[in-house]
Amino acid sequence: MIYKSKIGNIDLSRVTRLYPAAVVDVHGEVAEMSLEWADMNADKVKITAFVLVFDFTPPKEQVRDKKELYFETKDELIETMQEVAQFFQD
Repeated sequence: MIYKSKIGNIDLSRVTRLYPAAVVDVHGEVAEMSLEWADMNADKVKITAFVLVFDFTPPKEQVRDKKELYFETKDELIETMQEVAQFFQD
């Protein structure tokens, strides 16, 4: 299953974890947080982007192997999540 993304082809059959996140800036510190956490803390943090993380890292591996798709809006993220979900439903 190959998903053709804006950063290149992503082999979905190798994905061990697939998750969305919000990239937030908290007093100059930038981190990826869950969408739920970002929504609950929207008044305390600045959301700089949204990201869909394709993690290929095998369990118990220390070195992360992942690709990330960045989006300006949550709507763009959700739209891409729906596209990717189609691969797992077929």
